[in-house]
Amino acid sequence: MWAVARRPRWIALLLLALVLAAVFAGLGKWQLERSIANGRPLPATTETRKALDDVTKPMQPTTETLAGQKVAVSGTFVADDTTVLTGRSGGGTYQTVGHLVDSVSGASLPVVIGWSDDRSAAVAGGDRIADGQRVTVEGRYYPAESPDQDTYDKGEYSAVAPARFVNTWKTFDDRMYLGYVVADGSTAKAADLGTIADRAPTREVQFDWLNLFYAIEWVVFAGFAVFLWYRFVKDAWEREQEDERDAALAAEAAALRR
Repeated sequence: MWAVARRPRWIALLLLALVLAAVFAGLGKWQLERSIANGRPLPATTETRKALDDVTKPMQPTTETLAGQKVAVSGTFVADDTTVLTGRSGGGTYQTVGHLVDSVSGASLPVVIGWSDDRSAAVAGGDRIADGQRVTVEGRYYPAESPDQDTYDKGEYSAVAPARFVNTWKTFDDRMYLGYVVADGSTAKAADLGTIADRAPTREVQFDWLNLFYAIEWVVFAGFAVFLWYRFVKDAWEREQEDERDAALAAEAAALRR
């Protein structure tokens, strides 16, 4: 069989199979790297509290690596710019979102202040803290949510979506942070609201099993490319062997007829 495999035609086909196998193996390696990269934990630096302006700037996109970063920001809550959300995790039927103007940058920042099971109490909590006094809010910073994440029902919203707040806030000068802060207990207490249950981001390394499955698939394809070449060569060799046997039988039959 290997005499057939050494012919130029089959050598060329082998080279093509090896190229395809290399491409498939490369794709498998890429998927494996993705499965590992997607499972990497967030950086431990999220537990070191930083000033908000050291973490991000107004109008700067917020990446997932910043999700849960502990921050501190000083500013003033804007009166009558309180938004009440419902259907959120972390506690309470209603969660109060205030409009904080950062005293350093002057930009607007949504702050989830706390929660209540009574809507009027949630609104009152936002009004209570928007008394014109400068406050320092400590909490965790998260990327902005999209209005598309709202579970809109009877005029109620569930997403902390700055893209929507800009249309409802009464005081806004076109500069804002593209994220929001979930305040800790001190801010919630000042507003006489419940504290949002907010934990540190998980740091467990977990494989992305879907990407791992794709990686295995590409390795199988790479092996199949070489196996397919082997089957083609073997089939060609078997056909030649069969033709030689048929020719030998035909020669024997012709000799017997003489």
